[in-house]
Amino acid sequence: MGVKERQEREREAVSRAILDAARDLFVAEGYNNISIRKIAERIEYSPAAIYGYFPSKDDIFFALAEEGFRLLLFSTSLEDPEATSTDPLNTVRDAMMRVFEFSKSHPEYFALMFLDRSVPRISKEWSRFEFVRDMRLQLDALIQHAIDAGQLPPVPPDVLFRIMLAAVHGAAVMRLCDRLAPGEDANAIARDTLEAVLTGLRAGSPVTSPSGGSCHPGSLQ
Repeated sequence: MGVKERQEREREAVSRAILDAARDLFVAEGYNNISIRKIAERIEYSPAAIYGYFPSKDDIFFALAEEGFRLLLFSTSLEDPEATSTDPLNTVRDAMMRVFEFSKSHPEYFALMFLDRSVPRISKEWSRFEFVRDMRLQLDALIQHAIDAGQLPPVPPDVLFRIMLAAVHGAAVMRLCDRLAPGEDANAIARDTLEAVLTGLRAGSPVTSPSGGSCHPGSLQ
């Protein structure tokens, strides 16, 4: 291994240590309560050394958020709506449940991305998170396919997405925040609430939520 390659690996290892320490601290104590100094103390580095890798605490968060959204993108594995099965609604159902599954497989990222109100909005880094916008457009395309098949009402796809997202997010938050009663199953609650939403939409329940558009990356945050 050459000197340059070894230095690059060492830099990647330190960067990884910083991100892991920051993620754990942000989730445990809240973004606003953590300083660069506190992150440095966790990995036994100086604050100045941290700044050599990330210019600010916000930059550390954005790096973690990018990782989290890429993990979410990988876990949803969205398909081309034209290549889906003959049941577009089931494809939508599966995609939404994968968001809930993400909260189980990567709870620390889910908490950081969706629960802490003090974190910076990813809209501040528009270009960095364009892939999140692309993911939303894919989800909207899946929903539109179900609308075209008569399986969902003719409502803007981004509105239907937010309504369904509220159902699975609610179950995820109940589980992560330990708000389940003894014997309750978060998986069953996620499935049941999503199914109740879908049943209500298909039965013609009025939709009063305005369309917010899906072209902005922050529409998923």
